[in-house]
Amino acid sequence: MKNFQTLCIHPLREQEETGMVTAPTLTSTAYNYLESEELRYPGFYSTFNQKRLGKIIANLESGSWGIAFSSGMAAITTAILSVVKADEHIVFSKDLYGGTWKFAEQELVKRNISFSYADNSLASFQQELKPNTKLFYLETPSNPLLRLVPLKEIATLAQTHGITTIVDNTFASPVNQRPIQFGIDIVVHSGTKYLGGHNDLPYGALVARNTDYQDAIFSSAKLYGGSLAPHECYLAERSIKTLALRVQRQNANAFKLAEYLHRHSLISRVYYPGLPTHEDHALALTQMTGFGGMLAFELDLPPNQYLTFLKSLKVIQPAVSLGGVESLICSPAATSHRAMSPTERLQLGIKDNLLRLSVGVEDANDLITDLRIAIRKASNKDLQ
Repeated sequence: MKNFQTLCIHPLREQEETGMVTAPTLTSTAYNYLESEELRYPGFYSTFNQKRLGKIIANLESGSWGIAFSSGMAAITTAILSVVKADEHIVFSKDLYGGTWKFAEQELVKRNISFSYADNSLASFQQELKPNTKLFYLETPSNPLLRLVPLKEIATLAQTHGITTIVDNTFASPVNQRPIQFGIDIVVHSGTKYLGGHNDLPYGALVARNTDYQDAIFSSAKLYGGSLAPHECYLAERSIKTLALRVQRQNANAFKLAEYLHRHSLISRVYYPGLPTHEDHALALTQMTGFGGMLAFELDLPPNQYLTFLKSLKVIQPAVSLGGVESLICSPAATSHRAMSPTERLQLGIKDNLLRLSVGVEDANDLITDLRIAIRKASNKDLQ
């Protein structure tokens, strides 16, 4: 097994046959059906580059195979609908990406697929089990509070009951966490985030532990669309070459910012798995190799001063995305979780003063200075 940094540069285990350092971009959507395996999935316009990208991400995630999609939601919905059908039940971890939550609440009911939400503990998943439960769907770390779910324990429980497990590994990336190594069946990504890394490339990815789900997923992928074009596949592969470098720098920066914010008198709470004060810190030490570049914090200012704080930032940009080289900040109540009612958000611990920070690769001291000055301007106090 290659070191992960080397694997990002040389992700395909077999020797390259082309002799080229950079993979070619092949745009054909038509194949000789007498010779090609495309006959297995007629109408699914997979390409050389799409298959190659799927294999690359599968190797990074310690999976057996993978497939790329045109968006993270395409990967998520294809994975879910390939596993469950009408009259079956899903247990979701309650801390979900807003798009996944909205898909469950609005679309699964149309298909007569029932679901419930579990806390992040093994006991909660056990409690939500039903005779027709077919899927556990988890996010760890979660959006936006960075809560963790015990991967090995959940995978063992699922295997005992013949239940499939899917983990959204977007926040961690395979640099910091590889759920398949803990027994998880399927991993999904919004590749738009850390895998792409530059806030300019929308795509998604799905990786499986074995081939049990391959036919079902390819069949669904064909019917639901979501193919990724060859040039975007090439750009995604190019971005992966710097994945380890970027994420390791983001890990280090986020840790420094989390420590600074934790000490600040106008920050009432910081959510970051790397801090000993985080409720899942001990679990993070057992299943993560890095604590990630995402954190969240509660700004202890009157609501009419939040906007002043955001507008006073000069390096960190108020924008709705994450995982890129630029540091971005947003209010989950106003963006990713705005479809929820205030009561629903509060039940998840998402307060109106919560801000989510995606830490980039800038100089950490510059980011700390940016936060300090913006907080000072918003509070009208000379606080450190």
